[in-house]
Amino acid sequence: MDFLNAMMGQGVIATLADALHGLFMLVFGNEVVASFLMKCVGIGAILGVISVAAIVFTYGERKVCAFMQVRLGPNRVGGRYGLLQPIADMLKLMSKEDIIPEGCDRVVWALGPMLLFVPTALIYAFFPFDKGVALADVNVGIFLMLAISSQAVLPFLISGYASNSKYSFIGGMRTVAQMLSYEAPMVFSLLGVVMLSGSMRMCDIVEAQSQQLWFILMQPIAFVVFVISATAETNRVPFDLVECEAEIVAGPFAEYSGMRWALFFLAEYANLLSVSILTTVFFLGGWNGPFLPGIVWFGIKVLAMVFVFMWFRWTFPRTRVDQMLAFSWKVLLPLALVNVIFTGVGIYARQWM
Repeated sequence: MDFLNAMMGQGVIATLADALHGLFMLVFGNEVVASFLMKCVGIGAILGVISVAAIVFTYGERKVCAFMQVRLGPNRVGGRYGLLQPIADMLKLMSKEDIIPEGCDRVVWALGPMLLFVPTALIYAFFPFDKGVALADVNVGIFLMLAISSQAVLPFLISGYASNSKYSFIGGMRTVAQMLSYEAPMVFSLLGVVMLSGSMRMCDIVEAQSQQLWFILMQPIAFVVFVISATAETNRVPFDLVECEAEIVAGPFAEYSGMRWALFFLAEYANLLSVSILTTVFFLGGWNGPFLPGIVWFGIKVLAMVFVFMWFRWTFPRTRVDQMLAFSWKVLLPLALVNVIFTGVGIYARQWM
């Protein structure tokens, strides 16, 4: 009974983590060892979440696509519903030949996919999955998260440059232009959230929404700007100009095959999950919700946002690169700045009411 009360009071994951920490203390009798093992468990859990998400989302995206286009989707491998199709895809990628293009910079070319996955996985350390559950719950969490995620631009550029292919190089340059352009409105869209919550700590932002309205209701403009910018940051339709196959074959990925290409693929779905988590944390109240445990509400909201991003992919046509960049600098950035101004005016007015 005490265990159930603890789960309801401090969250399911936090309670289980405390129990596991107590088990490590009982076995090893050393706080340093127990803390180290808990960090290892947390890192393993994050990597497990990313890997499982990639497997599930590849299947889910095909089913969403089939639903949008009135088709069946995967229905052969793994029975009527094609449940083993992602496993078949994974085995296919693992068995493919690793082809190294002639004339490429081998060291830089090989480092590209690995360097891309590092910042993609690191930002999960700052996500509050439940009450009191974050691997690195620091007071400048938003700042560190944005600083680390922005490093994903460089691996795209060096992959395209080192491939000794004009198509790959153009794709790498497009990546730099696109991701840097949409980082600006994304950052400014989050300023209103920080102003309302009074903190850059992600857990504090979720707690602030439990004491007032969700920020999607208080910051609707910021929500729209953030979702559009996040779609561009993850290189998904209608902003998939990075790998536009009709123009540049596959962009910076053109000269990669097998497991090296799979790392790009894994990073894409890890980014899809991360922007869905960020939308949930900043605008949808995080783990807050009635009756059900916090982690359940968190998962429901995240999966709903994943569906929305997949819905975008199979609904909107691809834009031109000049239209994409103009939309960021001429529409989204001014909107985000206006939202910050009105948020500041509203906070100042509320203090005097």
